Amino acid sequence: MDDPVNLFVFVLVVGARLLVPLWIPRFPLPAILLALVLDGVDGGVFERFTTLPLDNYQSYDKALDIYYLTIAYLSTIRNWTNQTAVQVGAFLLYFRLVGVLIFEFTNTRAILFIFPNTFEYFFIFYELVRLRWNPERMGRKAVYGAAAAIWIVIKLPQEYWIHIAQRDVTDTLAENPVLIPILGVSIAIILGVAYWIIMHRMPPADHVPSFAVPDPVPAGRMAATLHRFRQNQLRDQGLLEKAVLISLISTIFSQILPRTTLTATQTIIGVAIVVVVNALISEVLARRGMDWSSAMRHFGTMVVINGLLAVTFLRMLPGREEGVDVANLIFLLFLVSLLVTLFDRFRAIATGRRESEGMPVPNPG
Repeated sequence: MDDPVNLFVFVLVVGARLLVPLWIPRFPLPAILLALVLDGVDGGVFERFTTLPLDNYQSYDKALDIYYLTIAYLSTIRNWTNQTAVQVGAFLLYFRLVGVLIFEFTNTRAILFIFPNTFEYFFIFYELVRLRWNPERMGRKAVYGAAAAIWIVIKLPQEYWIHIAQRDVTDTLAENPVLIPILGVSIAIILGVAYWIIMHRMPPADHVPSFAVPDPVPAGRMAATLHRFRQNQLRDQGLLEKAVLISLISTIFSQILPRTTLTATQTIIGVAIVVVVNALISEVLARRGMDWSSAMRHFGTMVVINGLLAVTFLRMLPGREEGVDVANLIFLLFLVSLLVTLFDRFRAIATGRRESEGMPVPNPG
């Protein structure tokens, strides 16, 4: 990448795709919509403004999609108060991840139609509701009905269009320009009907609209909440989910990213061990008085710990360390450390919120 223009555009686009999702926990709706836009235009930006070969970028593009969806899911643990929606969101995300993993092993595009990415639009739906109303007012029927409508009406046709028909919106509009005004009018009608329903058929708003999510735990209690949580890492009920989630994500990435030498079994076992050892070390450090209130200190500690674990793990695999792609290893190291940090902090926040609201908190273990 000798051309400075190529380097500048590449760093700008990939940097944006890595950094924008980090705003999802605090500004869920605008951040995920911006992530969606970046996902849709990044390839076009590279084609228009660079001479970079894009063969391998398609693999990284899929990896970056999983990256921002996972952060969106973790933000539901931090922010969402409607527990039915939390459970539905978890199911939709894991369902999609399983489908992506099967697709990576089979390369059968129909799998992505069978396992649609419903979670993303369900997340947007919930955050749209939260703009005006308290999401806890939604009953089970409303949550299940919204998820089913998004799945059947929106995502199945979209997934069919993309993965079965293998059509591109840009190409289709270029081939049939008459569709452009039709599409514009259709969007205007839909927005108009939605606005009328919101203003005339929906209940009065519960609060002034805000794109920001306030801190679920008061600032004065945050440090104590995090410290208490980390002192019981190995007994926390979320440890199994954390191991499953991060192992699943890492396995998908190991299949997506080019020049990866670890097998799926090695990745699953290795990452599961890393997650458990992270929990053990975190608990030991917390009991020795380490301050976990700083997110950056927390993340930096995880990077150091996981870097040492990665080197140890690779040396246990004869001949593997010589064929390791450094860029992929650094990316996976960043990913695992970030997800461990976010999962632990957001689960601690959820526990602290339940305590502050006087709700029962499940006993660990």
